[in-house]
Amino acid sequence: MAARDGAVTAALVRMVDTLVIDYDPVELTQELVDTSIDLLPADAAGLLLADSHGDLQVFASTSEETRLLELLQVESAAGPCLQAYRTGEQVLVEDLERGAQRWPAFAERAAMEGFRGVCALPLRLRNDRIGALNLFTTRAGSLGPDDVRIGQALADFATIGIVHARILADSLTVNDQLSIALNSRVVIEQAKGMLAERADLDMDTAFGSMRKYARDHNLRLADLARGLVDRTVDLETVLAHGIHK
Repeated sequence: MAARDGAVTAALVRMVDTLVIDYDPVELTQELVDTSIDLLPADAAGLLLADSHGDLQVFASTSEETRLLELLQVESAAGPCLQAYRTGEQVLVEDLERGAQRWPAFAERAAMEGFRGVCALPLRLRNDRIGALNLFTTRAGSLGPDDVRIGQALADFATIGIVHARILADSLTVNDQLSIALNSRVVIEQAKGMLAERADLDMDTAFGSMRKYARDHNLRLADLARGLVDRTVDLETVLAHGIHK
């Protein structure tokens, strides 16, 4: 228990660093999904955030398969993450085979990707709901009450950072900040696709190369992605650094 408490504390420190050093919602939400699977018995995670119109957008994921699962929920307007966002309540499905009738399209696709359980946690602050965090497991019943509690604590922490973005973004409103971040996410996906095509990589490996280069060169992920898309940053340089080091 002490070891786990220490890991949670270390994770929160990393997230605090993301908040106070050149705050970027893209980096914060990616840190949230990565931390979730590091700390919890979850095998993948994805995060949806609402844009200025209240429509959910895929904002972060730990794998391409997870991103596509989140997109499916958005496009079909059905799934545990959508329910958690709409109700502000946690949604825990220990075994998707038993709960398939609730969201048949989602359950079928999740099973195809090897997932058996899912837990959706709302990103909420009092009455405000801004999105939801999905935790996926390859075994049924993997997440216990303590795991859900820690996952919700991480989601709550990220929510506070996003809602209070206006403090760190001068005159920008929260919605403005989220809109900018959503646009950044689109550019990141474009850059990821360019790297994958150039080196014949899967999308996860391409994203990992981009993140490693950004971290090692003290760059914001969104800024690096823009450089790749507009060709001011060389694709081969990023690929060589991320793959061979």
